[in-house]
Amino acid sequence: MSPVPVLISAGEASGDMYAARLARALSGRADVALFGMGGPQMREAGVEVVAPFSAVVGFSEVLRHLPELRRTMRRLVSEARTRKPPIAILTDYPSFHLRLARRLQAQGIRNVYFVCPQFWAWRPWRARVVRRRFALGLCIFAFEEKFYRDAGVQAEFIGHPLVGEVRASKNREEFCRDAGLNPAAPVVTVLPGSRGSEQEHHLPILREACALVHAKVPAQFVVAAAPGSDVRGLQQGWPAGLEVRVVQGQTYNALAAADAAVVSSGTATVETALLDTPMVVVYRVAKPTALLVRPLLRAPFICMVNLIAGRSIVPELIQDNFRPERVAQETLALLESPEKRRAMRQGLAEVRERLGPPGAVDRAAEAIVPLLEKRASNTF
Repeated sequence: MSPVPVLISAGEASGDMYAARLARALSGRADVALFGMGGPQMREAGVEVVAPFSAVVGFSEVLRHLPELRRTMRRLVSEARTRKPPIAILTDYPSFHLRLARRLQAQGIRNVYFVCPQFWAWRPWRARVVRRRFALGLCIFAFEEKFYRDAGVQAEFIGHPLVGEVRASKNREEFCRDAGLNPAAPVVTVLPGSRGSEQEHHLPILREACALVHAKVPAQFVVAAAPGSDVRGLQQGWPAGLEVRVVQGQTYNALAAADAAVVSSGTATVETALLDTPMVVVYRVAKPTALLVRPLLRAPFICMVNLIAGRSIVPELIQDNFRPERVAQETLALLESPEKRRAMRQGLAEVRERLGPPGAVDRAAEAIVPLLEKRASNTF
């Protein structure tokens, strides 16, 4: 019997990472031919990437990339019509994947949501769309399972895919030596975001904030570039006198070596928490996007770490609060106060306990394989 075709899709760097791990787990359990939308990590995992992802965030950003998104949608739908996969595994990225799910469902394909969207934080009514278009929803936070089940979704809590996977391969001394830094001096690691739109909004503020920090504390700065980022662009524009290193493929080492981190809100905050690094969380989108999104927010926090904890553990500087002087103020508070760092680490330990045990991707694969077995026995 020939391999079972399975469409698997991710629309951003974190989804590419999760989907790549799931691809490996599925390939070890079933004879599958994986194809879809993704990035370099999915390619390395053996997925035939027929449409490279192009993640965009926000209303104005989506409008700018609309022709490209439409072409990608048409390509995936066409490939699905030709290959006839029994299931499609869609990873987060709801602005695109909810629409794709409708088109795939019309072909008789059963959709699985791997990493259900955070609709409990904004636009909770969209959980009903997941109920209509997805046969299974896999949740990475324990409280999400009840939220989605209450909306009628066949949901399962699998735990967070990063638990057991996030670890540094170098200690502070080794990382600083290799990066040309002084391990005895303070280190601040900066994660400006993986998307081009995030870096466009964040980097000018972060550069100025780092200069303000350096004026008070002679810190060294490490910019951790996400896979596929423009390293040369990240190296440019920093104020004179700052010691800045841009590293790629070293994010976990850079975070583990840091005295404090400034992190773009998203999956990176969970990674930082797993590495026990005190952080300041920042985020900004275009003003039209902010005006549209603000009325839709239902959660008291933006940062995943605070949402998981149910209280404020790390400072959030979002939109108008994301200013150079505020970033510098919160970063200096961590650098200058061992007590603040210790208190934050106690909160981060609580968050790690709530993320579930290791093995989330394996549990996801075990939940998906029966859907493939149903196809093999003609019980769809």
